[in-house]
Amino acid sequence: MQSGFVDAITNPYHAPRGNGRNDPQLAEALTKVSPEMQAKARAKAQDFEALFLNSMFSQMTSGIKGEGPFGDTPGTGVWRSMLTEEYSKSFAKSGGVGISNEVFRTLILQQAGGASQA
Repeated sequence: MQSGFVDAITNPYHAPRGNGRNDPQLAEALTKVSPEMQAKARAKAQDFEALFLNSMFSQMTSGIKGEGPFGDTPGTGVWRSMLTEEYSKSFAKSGGVGISNEVFRTLILQQAGGASQA
């Protein structure tokens, strides 16, 4: 069973938005953008969301003191930054908080607009 933008790529007439509704504007734009460019746009959108989530997770853990993996011991700062980076990548890859869907939509609409003017 396919869902989200994967389904939109294979069936451009059914392009749901993040809220679950069909998005005819995106469906039309997907027909004008090559699958390779769609994959690149999806990757860039996920990277953007991962960057946002990394910033959020870093702020969440910056004030933690004490023992353990998030404590205030020597070396935990580097370890903590690597952990939050991997958490953010994992969250974004598994769907994130919805930012990547809107970034993807915007990128595809911009590329389709440029393709129709060329």
